[in-house]
Amino acid sequence: MRITDRILVNVMWGRLEKLEEGLVAFLLAAMTIVTFAQVIARYVFNYSFVWALELVSFLFAWMIFIGMSYGVREGSHIGMDAVVKLMGEKTGRYITILATLLCIAYSVIIFIGSWNYITMVYGLGNYAQDLPIPVWIPRLALPVGFALLTVRFCQVLAQVIKGENTHLVANEAEDALKHQVNESQQQGQDNP
Repeated sequence: MRITDRILVNVMWGRLEKLEEGLVAFLLAAMTIVTFAQVIARYVFNYSFVWALELVSFLFAWMIFIGMSYGVREGSHIGMDAVVKLMGEKTGRYITILATLLCIAYSVIIFIGSWNYITMVYGLGNYAQDLPIPVWIPRLALPVGFALLTVRFCQVLAQVIKGENTHLVANEAEDALKHQVNESQQQGQDNP
């Protein structure tokens, strides 16, 4: 791969990462604002927005399905890896590759199924109950989320094959120890 191609790929990954982070942050903020406005309207002005619950539900779905890929990228999904760690580094790497391939297969299957579902819902022409939008638009969260998830699992697979990453899920004990060491170092710097 040429250097210009690598730069282009790195820029694309960087933009995808910023897009994921930005969308998750925006969706969380939008949910919070709509819910807060609904509470104020209901308890202060004795008025209720009919569409608020449905909008928050749609935003929540989008946040969950985009957040799945973000969680894979950050390595924050929990998992049961105690047995894999007992098997040694080489065997554990093969098991991680197999597990990642199974995750890719699962996310591709769900992506295809959700795409078929969206095309069916699009053909029906139904609208949301309280919002004047076609119901297929908020449900696009399914194929978009699983497409992003597939991309992230492929990225993890490439990292494991190259030896850049050793596991698919979060290593909670290692992360806790790193956090404890960082706190100790900060306290040592604050109290000379």
